[in-house]
Amino acid sequence: MPKTKSPDPSLRFFKKNLETMPRAWRREYLERKLRGIVQHAYRHSTGFKRILDSVGRTPRDIKTIKDLQKLPVTKKADLVELQKKYPPFGGFEGVPLDDLRRIFVSPGPINEPGEKEYDELGWAQAMVAAGFRPGHIAINTFSYHMVPFALNMIDNSLYKVGCITIPTGVGNTEQQVHILRSLHVSAFCGTPSFLLAIAEKAAEIGLDPQRDLALRVGLVAAEMVPESLRSTLEERFGMTLRQSYGTADIGCLGYECMEKNGMHVPDDKLVEIVDPQTGKQLKPGDVGEVVATTFNKTYPLIRFGTGDLSYLSASPCPCGRTSPRLVKILGRVDQVTKVRGLFVHPGQADEVASRHDQIEKVQVVVTRRDHKDEMTFRVELKEGVLRSETLRGEIEKSIRDVMKLRSEVQFIPKGTIPAGAKKIEDQRTWE
Repeated sequence: MPKTKSPDPSLRFFKKNLETMPRAWRREYLERKLRGIVQHAYRHSTGFKRILDSVGRTPRDIKTIKDLQKLPVTKKADLVELQKKYPPFGGFEGVPLDDLRRIFVSPGPINEPGEKEYDELGWAQAMVAAGFRPGHIAINTFSYHMVPFALNMIDNSLYKVGCITIPTGVGNTEQQVHILRSLHVSAFCGTPSFLLAIAEKAAEIGLDPQRDLALRVGLVAAEMVPESLRSTLEERFGMTLRQSYGTADIGCLGYECMEKNGMHVPDDKLVEIVDPQTGKQLKPGDVGEVVATTFNKTYPLIRFGTGDLSYLSASPCPCGRTSPRLVKILGRVDQVTKVRGLFVHPGQADEVASRHDQIEKVQVVVTRRDHKDEMTFRVELKEGVLRSETLRGEIEKSIRDVMKLRSEVQFIPKGTIPAGAKKIEDQRTWE
């Protein structure tokens, strides 16, 4: 394969670099991987076999990316229901249970099998494109609690790149500032809002983040990053900040290079943009649902619908990478939305309400202030029920238990929430 000259030196990082392969070769490579994972999943994943059988297909029918349209899109809600019916993974695992290293539990709840050896490249490619290099000391502020993202995906990818990881997880902002300072941490992994909280805490205790801290590169995920916030953070720390996109189910689906020209689809994923109603593939530039296929034999999700809306660009990127790019995440297909990095489902709002007989009707309102998500749980009480701080506290506790998030509880007059109103009202605006 001829070498492709590129202005981005990070493209030489991986020995088996696929990022600059000609597009025709990339398609051939992905379709070869697709045929392999379809064969493996049909033999070893009862969940995927049920899908193929239900539409009268066999692995021989799925040879090309275009052939994926013959299969239905599997939604996150489908996983929740199928796991109840066929525990623990809905039949979507591709290896025996005793061949797993870990079992993760994400909000939903959704169980996810953890492979013995993590060998996916996506997040590592994202880190290298963002400027992470061997020897960097990296702080990982994503949650290590129960979910696969911090431990399985980010931690392992930092190791793959050659970084030294400090697994701090979320919270304890002042302590995180002291860790950043005392250990001369140069790389950050986390949400942009938490990085902003760190900057604010550093200033509060009399530190100048750019002078007193050593952060130089950062990879953020789980929240969208307005350019105004990126500029603020890069200026405060004197760092380069790049965003990435993915899900806990399927891994990295996009990452920015230094050109900030959209998010490159990594080499170990296949991404389609489809019509949310029909599942038919759309052409570059058309807005539709992001649907992804992974080649992970432990958890071979094929045609998994993320619920996110975006569009692909196939135009060349000056960095030299030839992969298509997700230009921008434009919102959600349904009412499921992401707040502070966690998905919030309408069913979760109903579950909170079901725990309190005093509640007549609820609505979750999501807003954004000072680049931080805020969630308000609006509550209409039943006739004759009096508002009280005790009840407010009990509902707030239920929200934390069910949604894993803190929220303000706002009691509103009966009849305020109109008939047919969305259970989750996302009022955020993005620059």
